[in-house]
Amino acid sequence: MSDTPAYDLNSGKPHPFHLVHASPWPFVASIVAGLMALGAVLFMHGAKIGSFPIGAKLLVLGTLGVLAVMWVWWRDVIHEAVVEKAHSATVKTGLRYGMALFISSEVMFFVAFFWAFFNASLAPTEAIGFVWPPKGIEVISAFDLPLLMTMILLLSGCTVTWAHHVILQGKQDESVKAILITVLLGAIFTCFQLYEYHHATFPFKGGIYSSAFYMATGFHGFHVLIGSIFLAVCLFRAMKGHFKPNDHFGFEAAAWYWHFVDVVWLFLFAAIYWWGNS
Repeated sequence: MSDTPAYDLNSGKPHPFHLVHASPWPFVASIVAGLMALGAVLFMHGAKIGSFPIGAKLLVLGTLGVLAVMWVWWRDVIHEAVVEKAHSATVKTGLRYGMALFISSEVMFFVAFFWAFFNASLAPTEAIGFVWPPKGIEVISAFDLPLLMTMILLLSGCTVTWAHHVILQGKQDESVKAILITVLLGAIFTCFQLYEYHHATFPFKGGIYSSAFYMATGFHGFHVLIGSIFLAVCLFRAMKGHFKPNDHFGFEAAAWYWHFVDVVWLFLFAAIYWWGNS
């Protein structure tokens, strides 16, 4: 990337910041995200207009809209970086701070879920018989499928680190291979989690245990899905040769996110699957 500064239109003096072009995507994203959220709420409540499943239709429409906005917005940012070479060293520093703050905000989500779990498990109420797990709950063994899922995520953490190292060495073909393996491992993890949910004996509406379990592990599963999409975009970029040894923050941000997902899962495995089920 070029570190050539942009110029202030008023003073004509150079500055290292990137003044983005006017973009409709933030506004459009807010509309389709709101539509997706509304559709999800209506779908979960079984809303219909006559026999027309309005909730399901709005959810699908909103989800497709979000994916479309992700595509065009990502395309524009990549164009700024690769074609316009608008990301100076100062801009890259800002992007790093932004990604770090974003991951920090995500940590707070999981702090809330762990807080709810430990509040319920360390001081079980009379409503669940003063015991944890509550009576009648057939828990999932930590050292069955969850252990395999843990190994898959840890392996994916190794492959994403491998990808980072070969990018630093300028080995494009090897980086494509490493990122592809990481994406496939993420997809395998998601499939195993769906299998686990399908065979779980306690329903989504089964009380505080179900709420704590599905909220924490399900939200993590959603992060795995997002991280897999993030890395899939990086895979296509790696195939096009966008990542250079001294210029690859697009991949680095995805790697940070993936390591965050790995670490959160380790806490989930230790707290919810192992300690919380014993």
